[in-house]
Amino acid sequence: MRTLDQPPVSSLDVQPSRFISFRPRFSLTPRPNFTAVTEFTFEGFSIFGWQHRLILFVVFLVLYLLTLTSNAIILMVIRLNRQLHTPMYFFLSVLSVSETCYTMAIIPQILSSLLSPQQAISVPDCATQLFFYLTFGINNCFLLTAMGYDCYVAICNPLRYSVIMGKKTCIQLAGGSWSIGLSTAIIEVSSVFSLPFYEANIISHFFCDIQPLMKLACADTTTKEFITLLISLYVLVLPMVLIFIYVPTVSTILKIASAEGRKKAFATCASHLIVVIVHYGCTSFICLKPKSQNSLQDRLISVTYMVVTPLLSPVVYSLRNKEVKDVLLRALGKKPLS
Repeated sequence: MRTLDQPPVSSLDVQPSRFISFRPRFSLTPRPNFTAVTEFTFEGFSIFGWQHRLILFVVFLVLYLLTLTSNAIILMVIRLNRQLHTPMYFFLSVLSVSETCYTMAIIPQILSSLLSPQQAISVPDCATQLFFYLTFGINNCFLLTAMGYDCYVAICNPLRYSVIMGKKTCIQLAGGSWSIGLSTAIIEVSSVFSLPFYEANIISHFFCDIQPLMKLACADTTTKEFITLLISLYVLVLPMVLIFIYVPTVSTILKIASAEGRKKAFATCASHLIVVIVHYGCTSFICLKPKSQNSLQDRLISVTYMVVTPLLSPVVYSLRNKEVKDVLLRALGKKPLS
């Protein structure tokens, strides 16, 4: 029963729940649409002035033409002279082809970026460029390992050299190098381009590389970066461990009695050692160095490595190899045929 001091009952007191307003936890307005990236734009060397870019263009173009010319000469000399149809020159010719394809995948893009800053590339073309860059770069690493094994057999087991390093063995070693490069590139490209890319599309580089692309991804790339690190260690450390076969090679050379014999043996592997040291030294610095805030410095180091190092192999092998120099001199008519 209601007492006299209580207010009269109204309809508001009977069903208050009908007048309570509920605020939704999530906004019912649609989220803004994110546009998937269809093309990337290279930042390249846009921060340089026109004069500096023109100087770099001339320098890189000259080095690129020298690389193509020297590799073409190496291939022609080996192809036309039967005395050079040996495992050592077989691997050298395969390396020349790989180096040529490696430079053709990257350097034309560099030259184009110097003349036309803020250049665009479609996503499929970017994936293709990254694929060929990785395939030929990794292939070069394992080809140098195969050449090291050839030197090891030639010096430490010369009597069985022709049996061990037969045509089938050479083809298998070269094919294995190409297979490793191809399979590793497929894994890396699939890993990178499985990431979502939205809105941001400016690559802080002059070509499609793994790290600049991952910086643009709209997702957590920790796992992808760990996979890339493991692959980099595999590509660099495994060949370097295999190249340690030079330790018994050097000890065998030092046991040779005659000075002339030691000189000839050292000349056999000196060219390869120079190329290996420079190649793996630069590659290790590029792939394993800590992340830097100075992207321009990283780009300059990368372009120096990619333009200069491919020229190193044919030049070193041509200047330090007596057989190649003799064939070139005879081709130029400056040395009579023996």
